[in-house]
Amino acid sequence: MESGDSNIIIHVISVLFNMSWQIFWPLAFGLILSSFIRHLLPVDTVVKHLGKTDAKSLTFTTILGMVSSSCSYAAASLSHTLLAKKATLANAMAFLVSSTNLIVEMFIVLVALMGWTFLWGEVIGGLILIATVGFLFSRFYPKEVEQELRQHIESAEPAKHAHSDCGMDMSNMKHETSDCGMDMSNMKHETSDCGMDMSNMKPETSDCGMDMSNMKHETSDCGMDMSSMKHHHMDMPAQEETGLMSKITKSAGFFQMDFAMIGKEILIGVVVSSILIALVPQEGWKALFISNDVGLPTWLHSLLDVIIGIFVAMIAYVCSVGNLILAAALWHGGISFGGVIGFILADVLTIPMMGVYKKYYGKRPTKWMVGLLFLSILFTGLCVDAIFNGFGWVSTEQTVRTLNQSGFGMNMTTVMNLIFIPLSIWYYRLGKKANAGMGMSM
Repeated sequence: MESGDSNIIIHVISVLFNMSWQIFWPLAFGLILSSFIRHLLPVDTVVKHLGKTDAKSLTFTTILGMVSSSCSYAAASLSHTLLAKKATLANAMAFLVSSTNLIVEMFIVLVALMGWTFLWGEVIGGLILIATVGFLFSRFYPKEVEQELRQHIESAEPAKHAHSDCGMDMSNMKHETSDCGMDMSNMKHETSDCGMDMSNMKPETSDCGMDMSNMKHETSDCGMDMSSMKHHHMDMPAQEETGLMSKITKSAGFFQMDFAMIGKEILIGVVVSSILIALVPQEGWKALFISNDVGLPTWLHSLLDVIIGIFVAMIAYVCSVGNLILAAALWHGGISFGGVIGFILADVLTIPMMGVYKKYYGKRPTKWMVGLLFLSILFTGLCVDAIFNGFGWVSTEQTVRTLNQSGFGMNMTTVMNLIFIPLSIWYYRLGKKANAGMGMSM
C-alpha cells in the first residue's frame, strides 16, 4: 500500500472517529429520553395536548423540541414515540423539525461560524418550516396511508400483557380477568376462579383447586402441569423490582429495541458522511452551484439553489450541528442565502434518516413523509431567500471563522461522553436483559 493511500485511510478513520465522538452523547441522551417518555408519559396526556393540530399544539411541540436532543436520529426516535402515544402526525413532524433546527447549540455554532444573519435566518426559517409542516401534513397526508403508518407502529410495539393470561410481567395482570393470577391476596373474589373460601369451591369447576393433579388441562390458562412449573415463575411478584428501578428497567427495554432497530442505519450514515467529508474537497461541492453569471431570473436561481442545498444535505449529512461547517463552505462557494438555509433544514431528509423512517413507519408512509418534508423545506428556503434579500439583510461579506472539528480535550463534548458512554452501555445491557426475559430479545 502506497503512503498516499495510507494517509487517505488514516484521514477517513480520523474524521469518522471525530464525528462519532461529537454525536455520541446527544444521540445517547435523545434515545434514553425517548425510552423514558415511551414508558412514563401517559397516552391521555399526549392526546390532550398533541391529539389535534392547531396553533397551540404546534407551539407546544416547538418548545418541546427546542429543549430536547439535537441529534437527528434521536429526534426521529422521539417523534416516533409521540406517534406511538397517539399524537397527530403533523405535531410529531413539527417536533422533528424543531428538535433538529431550533436548538441552542446550533445557534451558538451558527453565530460563531457564520454570523448573526444566519442565526436569524435559521430561526425564521425554522418557524416557517414548522407552520408549513403542520399545514401540509394535516391537510395532504392521505388518511389511509396514516392508518397504515400507525398500524406499522402498533405492530412493532411490545406484546401487551393484557392479551396474555399468563404474561411475563405478572405484576401487571388484571386479576379480575385472570384464571390463575399469582397474587392471590389481591384477586377479586366475585370474579375470580380461585376464591379465598376454598371449602365452598366445586372441584369440578375450579381451575385452581387444592388437588392440582385433577386440573382440567383443556380449561387451564396457565400451563398443563402446575406441579412442574419452575418455582421462580411462581415467585415472580416477590422478586420483581419495584419503584424507580422497575421504571428504569422497563424504559431500558425500549432503548434497547430502538437501538437494535435503527443502529445499523446510524452507523451507515456516519461512515458514509465521514468518507464524503474526508475525500470530497470543498471545491467539489462548489462545482454543483449555478454561477450568477448565467443570467437566470432571481426566483429560478433561488429555486435551483435551494434544491441543490437539499440534495447536498441528503448525501453529505453529518449531524445537525456538524453540518454547519459544510454550510459555511457552500455559502462561500456561491450558493444563495435560501440555499444555505434549505441545506441546514434538510437534516431530516438525509438518506440514513430515510432508512430510519422506513424502519419506524413502513415503505409507503415514508415516501409520503419524505415528499411533504421536501416540499416544506423547499417552500421555506424560497421564503427565507425572498425575505432576507427583499429587506437587504444578506451581506455579501460574511465572515467565517475556523471551527475546530476535533472534540477531544477537556470540553463539554468530552465531559458528556465520559458520562454517557458508560451510562448507555449499562442501560443497553439492562434493556437487553429485560427484553430477553420477556422473549423479545432483538
